[in-house]
Amino acid sequence: MEAWFESILVWFALPKFGLSTVFVVAFVSATLMPLGSEPAVFGLVKLNPDLFWPAVLIATLGNTLGGALTWWMGYAAERAYERVRHRRPPDARALRWLERFGPKGCLLAWLPIVGDPLCGVAGWLKLPFWPCVAYMAVGKFLRYVSMTAALLWAWPILFGG
Repeated sequence: MEAWFESILVWFALPKFGLSTVFVVAFVSATLMPLGSEPAVFGLVKLNPDLFWPAVLIATLGNTLGGALTWWMGYAAERAYERVRHRRPPDARALRWLERFGPKGCLLAWLPIVGDPLCGVAGWLKLPFWPCVAYMAVGKFLRYVSMTAALLWAWPILFGG
């Protein structure tokens, strides 16, 4: 078991497999798994500053695809619910909020804790897939650019590190 775990860690080693690691971590973190991808992006860019834009774009792609998968999981969960219960679920406040904003609500998919379930709720509500993915991508891209830039340039100035 220890050898298997060590081989997984070697496979995810940033200097050797940087962009693929960022993609996988960003993808997994956009599903309902509690994982943050910003440390992987920051670590890679800190080790290789010339990979700032490729890392941000790859992380955005992975995170957006993970959000799209979460959308499909929500869609499938709603269909299963209807099949079992033979009726629509009761409206909750979050569902009504997202119905009101439509796909534009997926712009907030970058938020911690609520962002990933938001993609699932969009699927549950059967909001249009491609507009949801487009808004997810914009929000996630802006998050990666701002978070990585802040960690690279503002953090050392503010905290001397």
